[in-house]
Amino acid sequence: MLDNAAKGDDLQQEFVTFIAGGQNFCIEITQIREIRRWAPVTVLPHSPRHVLGVINLRGAVIPIVDLAAKLGFAPIEPTERHVIIIVAVSDRIIGLLVESVSEILGVRQSMVKETPRTQEDEAVKAIEGIIPQEQDMTKIINLGILLPQSGHLAA
Repeated sequence: MLDNAAKGDDLQQEFVTFIAGGQNFCIEITQIREIRRWAPVTVLPHSPRHVLGVINLRGAVIPIVDLAAKLGFAPIEPTERHVIIIVAVSDRIIGLLVESVSEILGVRQSMVKETPRTQEDEAVKAIEGIIPQEQDMTKIINLGILLPQSGHLAA
C-alpha cells in the first residue's frame, strides 16, 4: 500500500474505521463484505482465545475473531451493541468482532505515516501505517499479516 507514495503517486484510498480494544483502527474498504450486529456464535473446542467460534452466514461457516484479543488487548465481552465486520482475507471470509464501526475515511497516501517498529510482535507487524487525526491516530491493519493463511487463525 505504501509503495505508491514512494513513487510520487498520491492516490486516495478509502478505509472503514472502527474501535477495537478502545483504540481506533481501519481496514481498506475493498476488504469488507458486510457489517452486521453481534449474533451468538457456536463455540469451537480448543480454539485460541481470540477465536470466539463460528456463525452460519447464508450457508457459509464463518469464523469470528475477537480483534481486540488478537491485537493483544483485553477480550471483548460481546453484547448486542457490538459489531461483526465480515472481511475477505486472501481466499477466506472471516468475521471480526469490534466495539463499533465509526466512519468511512478517505485518505491520501501522503497522509499515512510509517509505523514505528518497537517490537517484532505479529500484531505490531500487522499495523501497516498510521493516519494522524485531530484528536487521535488511526492505525491501518494489514489483515493478510494479522490473519495469515497458515495456522488456522492461531495466535
